[in-house]
Amino acid sequence: MNLTFFKKLFSKETPELPVVDSVLVQKLKTVADINKFDLFTNATIYHHTQSHSIPLMLLDIQRGLYLFETKTWNYDELKNATIQKAQNQETQENTLAFQKKQNILHTKFNELLHHDGIEIHNYLLMENLATQEYENLDDSFLQLLPKNRIIFSDTTEEEIFEKLKDVALLEQPPRKEDILGNLFIQYTIVQKESSLELLSYQQREFIDTDLQQHTILNGVPSSGKSATLLLKALTLKLQNPQKKVLIIKPTRLSADIFKKQLLETIEHAIVEVDLSEIQVLTPLELINQHLLKLKKEPLVSTFMLDEILLKKSFYAADYLLCDDSELMPNRFVEYLKQIQQNKPLVLVTTHSHEYDFFFNTSYIKEHREVFFLQTHPYAKTLQLVAKLLQDNAPEDILVVCNTLNKEK
Repeated sequence: MNLTFFKKLFSKETPELPVVDSVLVQKLKTVADINKFDLFTNATIYHHTQSHSIPLMLLDIQRGLYLFETKTWNYDELKNATIQKAQNQETQENTLAFQKKQNILHTKFNELLHHDGIEIHNYLLMENLATQEYENLDDSFLQLLPKNRIIFSDTTEEEIFEKLKDVALLEQPPRKEDILGNLFIQYTIVQKESSLELLSYQQREFIDTDLQQHTILNGVPSSGKSATLLLKALTLKLQNPQKKVLIIKPTRLSADIFKKQLLETIEHAIVEVDLSEIQVLTPLELINQHLLKLKKEPLVSTFMLDEILLKKSFYAADYLLCDDSELMPNRFVEYLKQIQQNKPLVLVTTHSHEYDFFFNTSYIKEHREVFFLQTHPYAKTLQLVAKLLQDNAPEDILVVCNTLNKEK
């Protein structure tokens, strides 16, 4: 049997299916865990208005990025077949160059870093083909599919590691944050002066989980809940451009800071998002939107939940994310559950004994400098004092100010 479609093996793109947790993928995960490599399955790269799927990718910061393609061909399908390069690859030495994926990665790196980023290597996972069976294939396979770039069904974890090592070490390995942080904005906290911090495994798990119902995100103080919530809001919008995302913050100051951080993250990532469809409101502003729909007078400085608001349906957003929910009145939290009863709702807290996700690592430093925004120094001071009282129950708090403020 002559399988003529093999002639188009490297020139025709086939629809990509999600990577399943096969035996070979499990072996690859073990190798990654042992050697502290970063392995991504079914990840997405966002760039401008486009999203690009990366089924299986590994980062060894000492050698580069590895792209894997999975094939389910067995020996019976291949034993009488021959393959040849596509015309556009006649001059290319690397016959496993997944050109489109490499172009996507290099384009992203060049726009953010102004260089190609890092070396990219390509490997094939042959789920149903053993090493000895490969040796019996037509010579064209052995020439165009180099054995050292194929992981066979009987390849051991030690052999996988040796094959991954079969590339040159980088002369100047980059920082992991500069590679993964610029590829995956959904896993990257953009800090001051565009410095990047990668999310932990716990935080990435929250980002990758589909929101189908009401969800509680709990965590110790300073475990990155708010920063992760920002990335979740952005990811939801990138995945669902037509959907509306609403974030509730306890104060107007915290809402303004959140919006500023969201804008900085979007600008860094070079993605195009309709910011009018990502609202950041205080509880009072949300209540007043509902009152306006009911043609009732808005509240000015405080809010009291009218019983009618708990009975009337109200479309606030397709996704509603409430930060610092422990600071909200219980009645307001019940109100959020009511208006989002059939739509996703995330409540972020430090106090709940029940949770769907939990961040157990605090990133707070023992000593740190705090810089006040020029327009809100007193509000920020009160916010920090309230946080200290809530989290630590200190007996004394010393507030140090400059001479001018002290005189005032």
